[in-house]
Amino acid sequence: MKYKGIIVTLLFVFVGWIAVQAQQDKSGRLVQFSGMVLDGTDDQLVPVPYVNILVKGKGRGTYTDFKGFFSIVVEKGDVIAFSAVGYKTVEFTIPEDLKDDRYSLVQLMTQDAINLPETVVFPWPSRDHFKLEFLAMDVTPELQEYAARNLAEETLQRMRRDVKLDGNENADYYLRQQAREYYYIGQQPPMNIFNPVAWKKFFDSWKNGDFKKKDKN
Repeated sequence: MKYKGIIVTLLFVFVGWIAVQAQQDKSGRLVQFSGMVLDGTDDQLVPVPYVNILVKGKGRGTYTDFKGFFSIVVEKGDVIAFSAVGYKTVEFTIPEDLKDDRYSLVQLMTQDAINLPETVVFPWPSRDHFKLEFLAMDVTPELQEYAARNLAEETLQRMRRDVKLDGNENADYYLRQQAREYYYIGQQPPMNIFNPVAWKKFFDSWKNGDFKKKDKN
């Protein structure tokens, strides 16, 4: 029983030593991988937010923040895939002979535009049916007057002022605001006080009464 206890103790020590060696070897291969992802399609080099960063073959990864920054722990020799909607997927391999335990990278991604074929939707089965219906259409003066009233400038201005934005329009407005911030990132935006177009819009809005207080009722 005494020898069995010694053998079991030596076995545990040996297994523990192997585990420590393996952990030390693995920790020597770990690298703190960080950097930024930029849009390299043109000379602007704006950050690309929310890019998927995947360590291939290991099922884990991360993504860039709003300013294009990322940081993740990887191993030497890992293949890192950068992917985002509207951009070409890029892969990068962590060097095997890296001496340091940190590695920084500025990854450029180019836009991948996909042009879909044109689709024309008609309310009739074919062009011939549409042609027959169009030629047979009787546009009375009353309908022409009704259409003219609907397309009058004051009517369109009233609709633009009174009709609220829906979800898609609010999203488009927000994205345009973000795109404007990206466009002038790292520099001072121009002041519209020196923009003659902005002054013209201001005077037009003044004449149209856009700055008048609206009745709460």
